[in-house]
Amino acid sequence: MTAVGVFGPGRAGGGIALGLARAGLDVLVHGRTRRDLPAELTATWGGLPPWIARVEVVVIAVPDDAIFGVARSLAAGNEVGPQHTVLHLSGVLDRSALMPLDASGAALGSLHPLQTFTDVEDAPARLQGAIATVEGDGRAVEVAETLARAVGMRPVRIESSAKVRYHAGAVFASNYVVAVAEIARQLLVEAGMPPESAWQGLQGLLRGTFESLAAGTPQDALTGPISRGDLVTVGKHLAVLSGEHAHLYRALGRVALTLADIAPAQRTEMEKLLHNSTPKA
Repeated sequence: MTAVGVFGPGRAGGGIALGLARAGLDVLVHGRTRRDLPAELTATWGGLPPWIARVEVVVIAVPDDAIFGVARSLAAGNEVGPQHTVLHLSGVLDRSALMPLDASGAALGSLHPLQTFTDVEDAPARLQGAIATVEGDGRAVEVAETLARAVGMRPVRIESSAKVRYHAGAVFASNYVVAVAEIARQLLVEAGMPPESAWQGLQGLLRGTFESLAAGTPQDALTGPISRGDLVTVGKHLAVLSGEHAHLYRALGRVALTLADIAPAQRTEMEKLLHNSTPKA
């Protein structure tokens, strides 16, 4: 491919653009509103990108609910043609989000990095070794795989119909881990720990947990009262938790129980405890 154009210079789009530029590709970036970007990136600003005719690949890196509108605007501009491949970066949407461009003859698909980004500069390092799921038209999938490998990611093909379930899994692993960390922080503060100490302590605990996960499987990494079949401790936890915290503790506890290697009798009693405890209002 001769050049790649990225529409949307946010954390994901700008990060992938930077990774591609550092891999030696000719990369052009376009955004609606001007912002600071690394010096390696050549950017334009305003309505539609002025470089469509100069690139072979267009990557739409905008929020999910804006992808269809961008595709419609590009179709109205009548510059996208059979020589183009158009990809979006959504984890939950598939090729159909680009349907306004279907009549153009361009190859359509998606490329989703299974990774989080805090800023553009750090993104290329985070892309190294990350999984990238790809789907769409045959040529689009091949181009997406080439781009993924160029920035150090490992492409994995996924069925279009599976993307929603796949993305839900990604949300559990990222966004909901953050939410669970916040619940843990609240409970430690409610127990009397200073907020700074509570968060410092949890950061160390979280690092240890993720190191264990990186070294093996979730089953290998599981510790705590459910892994030991400790009914008394779990019962005490449920006695002091209420509302959504109690519901979440029981729901996650039932998942942890599927990983625990405990005696059948302990498992039966733990199942009863996790299913039958009634949280305080």
